[in-house]
Amino acid sequence: MATTQALVIDDSRAMRLILGDLLQQLGYETNEAGDGQQAITLLEGDDTIPTLALVDWNMPVMNGLEFIRAVRQKQCYSNMKLLVVTSEAEVGQMVEALTAGADEYLMKPFSSEALACKLEMMGLQRAERA
Repeated sequence: MATTQALVIDDSRAMRLILGDLLQQLGYETNEAGDGQQAITLLEGDDTIPTLALVDWNMPVMNGLEFIRAVRQKQCYSNMKLLVVTSEAEVGQMVEALTAGADEYLMKPFSSEALACKLEMMGLQRAERA
C-alpha cells in the first residue's frame, strides 16, 4: 500500500516541522509549503494529490482562506481534506473557513492527541505505512 500524503502549509518553519513530525508519527508522508501560492505550485507540479492539507490562516502571498478557495474551485482536489490550523480564535473566521471548504478547524496551541482526534473526525484514520 502506498504511503498517505499530507501537505503542511504554514509560513512558520518551526510550525511546519512540528506538524510534519506529528503527521509522520501518524504514518503520513509530508511535504511542506511556506504559503498558499507555494502550495498551489507544489500541487500543480505533482501527480500525487495529498489526502490531507494542514493550512495556516495568516500567511504572506496567499493566505489560508485564499488557498482553500483556490483548491475548492478545482474538481481534481475535491477529495483532499483541508484542516485549518491557526491561532485565530474568531468564530467568524472559523465559519468563513468552513464555508469556503475547510473540513475542520484546529486551534494553536494543540496537542498531538487533538490533531489525531480532528483527523479521525474528518474520516482519516491513522495512515498505513508502505
